Amino acid sequence: MIRHIIAVLATLLALGAYWFMAQQDQKAERFAKIREIIEKTKMEVPVAKKPASKPAAESSGSGTAQKQEDEAAKKLKALRERAGNLSAFKVSPLYKQKCSSCHGVNGEGIIGPKLMGLSAEKVYQDLQDFKSGKRKNYVMYGLLSKMDDKQLKELADEIGTFEAKMKAAQ
Repeated sequence: MIRHIIAVLATLLALGAYWFMAQQDQKAERFAKIREIIEKTKMEVPVAKKPASKPAAESSGSGTAQKQEDEAAKKLKALRERAGNLSAFKVSPLYKQKCSSCHGVNGEGIIGPKLMGLSAEKVYQDLQDFKSGKRKNYVMYGLLSKMDDKQLKELADEIGTFEAKMKAAQ
């Protein structure tokens, strides 16, 4: 009789261990997906080098080449604006790298919510909540997980000044 009870307990423990490992595998898959999303959102801007000046004989038929260069320059300018290189006021490289793609160059909100007008204290608390997992957002967690409290505080302080900077820029 005791052997049967021990066998049942061993079976239950094995099933419990199997269930626990399945849960851990699901969490690991989520983090892998977050890593993929972060890698996909990294932007690299190729910059074409200007060719050396052409001899006069070659430059006479370069009207279409000039149009192509102008078009490439316009596209590069638009890409820089989207990436946050041009803004109403200057933001830190940390903000550009971590925040601007979702919250906008000046915190006006794109995919993520509007940050303009929030206090530094509110932003800092929100950042800590995302980093700790108290608030669930896998993208925010992935971006903040390797940042220390000093960097979080710097970001919060900077975002807290956005409204005043925008008023001063106008």
